Amino acid sequence: MSATAACRAAIVRAVKTKTSPPALAALVLVTAIWGITFVQIKDALALYPLFAFLAVRFAIAVAVLAVPAARRLPSLGKQGGAAGAGLGLLLAAGYALQTAGLDRTTVSAAGFVTGMYVILTPVFGLALFRIRPDRAVWLGVALAVIGLAMLSGVAAGSVTGDLLVLCAAALYALQIALMERFAPRFDPLAFTTAEMIAAFVGFSVIAVAAGQVELPRGWTVWGALIVTGVFASAFGYLVQAWAQQRTSAARTALVFALEPVFAGIFGFALAGDRLGAVGWIGGAVILCGIAVAEPAAAGTLARLVRVRRSA
Repeated sequence: MSATAACRAAIVRAVKTKTSPPALAALVLVTAIWGITFVQIKDALALYPLFAFLAVRFAIAVAVLAVPAARRLPSLGKQGGAAGAGLGLLLAAGYALQTAGLDRTTVSAAGFVTGMYVILTPVFGLALFRIRPDRAVWLGVALAVIGLAMLSGVAAGSVTGDLLVLCAAALYALQIALMERFAPRFDPLAFTTAEMIAAFVGFSVIAVAAGQVELPRGWTVWGALIVTGVFASAFGYLVQAWAQQRTSAARTALVFALEPVFAGIFGFALAGDRLGAVGWIGGAVILCGIAVAEPAAAGTLARLVRVRRSA
């Protein structure tokens, strides 16, 4: 069997099989980490330039992964190295576009539009690789989009800002869809390290060009850099690479739809934000979407409900 045929077979197996509970739990944990970083990043960017922050964030991620990945990087070869660098640059471009859009639109509009990668991911998978998610996944995606709309309020923003954020969502979706192809073929640690190196180089070039070269100062900035560099970047994307050997891109995107839910929870607990009744219902609808598409998630939710009733 050729490498391409083997890759295709691995992807088809991932789509036809349900997500393993460990992979599902790992993706939820990563999404929770991404959710809590909203509060930290918001505070840090009030004190430190954006692109300098992103460059240092990914420098920390590279430093964390470099030692354990050093011996594995040669296993990528030219093809794997190029693929990892390409996906890393996709992530970097997505972060840059999303931030530029946030400067021009409302937070609620940006939150909803960013969440569109939930539906764009299976679309890319279908268009690029002719992978057809089953009906349960499409139903879960539809529920997730409805929940995102309720969570974000779909407030009107500027056309330019919303388009920039939509482009960022498309890049995030493309990264997840392409990971479905590359994850079964390459070592997760080596591949993630290649992604982080590419993102670091990209943001460093932008930071220098923008004149944002200065040392971080203060615990607020350093705390955000450590959490985002170590856990949200190095650990987060390593888990994604590992989990997508065991699930599909569409299901990964569905779990990632929990990010604004966790952001709302941690914003409520740490920053005094209030979602309101509609926002919390939206979060519940997103959970329903994941439960519909993922029997493992549905079983866990059912057990939690039984435990709560018996308490």
